[in-house]
Amino acid sequence: MGTEIKLKGDKVIAQIPSIKDKALRINLNENIYGTFAEIGAGQETVRHFFRSGGSSGTIAKAMSAYDKDFSDAVYGTESDGRYVTENRLKKMLTFEGELIEERLSREKHPNKLFFSYANTVATIDFAKQFKGHGWVGIRYQIEPDEAYNEIILHIRFKETDARLQQETLGILGVNLIYGAFYKYNDPKRLLRYLYDHLDKDQLEIDTINFSGPRFADVDNRLMSLQLVKNGMTDAVMFNPEGKNVLPAAVLYKKNLLAFRGSFRPVTNVNLDMYEKSLKMFLEENKVEKDNTLVVFEITLSNLRSDGEIDERDFMDRAELLCSLGQTVMISNFQEYYKVVEYFSNYTKARMGLAMGVNNLVDIFDEKYYRHLSGGILEAFGKLFYRDMKVFLYPMLGENGEIITSENLKVHPRMKELYKFFKFNGKVVDIVDYNPNILNVFSREVLKMISHGTSGWEPMLPSGVAEIIKEHHLFGYHPQKELEQN
Repeated sequence: MGTEIKLKGDKVIAQIPSIKDKALRINLNENIYGTFAEIGAGQETVRHFFRSGGSSGTIAKAMSAYDKDFSDAVYGTESDGRYVTENRLKKMLTFEGELIEERLSREKHPNKLFFSYANTVATIDFAKQFKGHGWVGIRYQIEPDEAYNEIILHIRFKETDARLQQETLGILGVNLIYGAFYKYNDPKRLLRYLYDHLDKDQLEIDTINFSGPRFADVDNRLMSLQLVKNGMTDAVMFNPEGKNVLPAAVLYKKNLLAFRGSFRPVTNVNLDMYEKSLKMFLEENKVEKDNTLVVFEITLSNLRSDGEIDERDFMDRAELLCSLGQTVMISNFQEYYKVVEYFSNYTKARMGLAMGVNNLVDIFDEKYYRHLSGGILEAFGKLFYRDMKVFLYPMLGENGEIITSENLKVHPRMKELYKFFKFNGKVVDIVDYNPNILNVFSREVLKMISHGTSGWEPMLPSGVAEIIKEHHLFGYHPQKELEQN
């Protein structure tokens, strides 16, 4: 055989192993051994392993507990009576994993790496109303005497045919198992490889969590950020404990009050806007305190300083907001109407957006809507058509005057449109704001922190300055402050 010919100008092409090659490589490893349990879309993943050959040493068993009673008999019942849940998936992974440990003696198989792979999925319904979604996960060992690692993800199908969805799930399953064993040392790439031989139009991954000894250093919030960054989903959320949560589960049928900001860092203005608008929102009819969720949203375009996403900076902000007990959402929605549209997928209840005057003026800028066939009217239809209000926080004008919904200036062409929404009560002023903090601006505070200028602490809510200093967030360094003084 001659050597391979390379021509001038050839580009290096990344070799993506085929699905068959991935399954075969795992099958041919004499130590990898485990169970496949798939509920809801057939035996889609394990099929690839059976077909690629050499599977007898890999597959302990493959099962599909299709019947609900049978499934309950194996894995127990769920308190909410649902089957496609994270809890269900975790039970399946643990149950099957323990079963292998129980049935195979470690003395006889000292080198085996056990795994359990599971999915619980609902494919598209007969009426094609719900596209379907599911939980997919693997629990596995990298060393025989080591604790188990877990990778769990939630997917939404985008295809409108059950058979195509099944095939998509099968490919994803192989990618996950292969990535778990062969790419665990680089979780960011493992995430990207989940889409090998798949398209973003087929599948959305909107939640992922890594755990176990091999992922001890992984921050799952950063992994969430990758999902949005890579275009695998439009939005991800985490709770005040900093854990990734499934947006659909958190937003379902809730009254929502959303704040969009850069929160670099959170200032007294942000907090005042939050407290006052929440108070007004809760006084609205059809809004119940127990059913209200406040979401602090950071949009990706806000995270891009110089086009690149600064992950450290992102984590700083997420940390601060979570420490203030808030639910955080990261999205790639540049325009406000897209946020409202996204929320509307999960709730029909009343919503509120809290924002400053400059944000509202920005919304009335036509340049953001040129790509829509209906232009700004289409966007505003989507924004205000729902049961939705804007709570407006005033700002200081150039001459020290206070600008509210009454005297703000939008483009002359937009004036009548703005008046229409204001007249219909879609824009309401926050009146009991704190006038002493209107001259506080995040970017000024940020400059002071990073340059080591003193005196920024009082501009932030209590406790925030301490967190910034303790964790050296936003480029804070005590040395700088000493040099300045």
